[in-house]
Amino acid sequence: MKKNLHPNWNNEAVITCACGETFTTGSSDTALSVDICSKCHPFFTGEEKFVDTQGRVEKFMKKMAAAKKKQAEQSAKAAQAAVATTEKPVGEEKSYQQVLADQKVSLKIEEKQEAKESKEVSA
Repeated sequence: MKKNLHPNWNNEAVITCACGETFTTGSSDTALSVDICSKCHPFFTGEEKFVDTQGRVEKFMKKMAAAKKKQAEQSAKAAQAAVATTEKPVGEEKSYQQVLADQKVSLKIEEKQEAKESKEVSA
């Protein structure tokens, strides 16, 4: 086994929490600092505590605000496009339902004409 491969183990490492609590444990470092410990963690205390160490919540809230603004702009743009498409000038193409209705009418007219022609030929 190689010598000096593993760090030295310290059985008296002092852990210091942001709340002021200190305790000792084993570690390769002599002193550590933590943001939260069992004395101040909401799970152990039963309290609701808000912990934001690096401004992550503000960053998230900014992203959410920007997303809402963008969504509002897109919905306004879509509403304007919908208004523009509903205002059709005279002579514009018909909808699918209108085309089908016109075809039904033309088929009925053709059937009536064929029926008249077949009566005339038979008579």
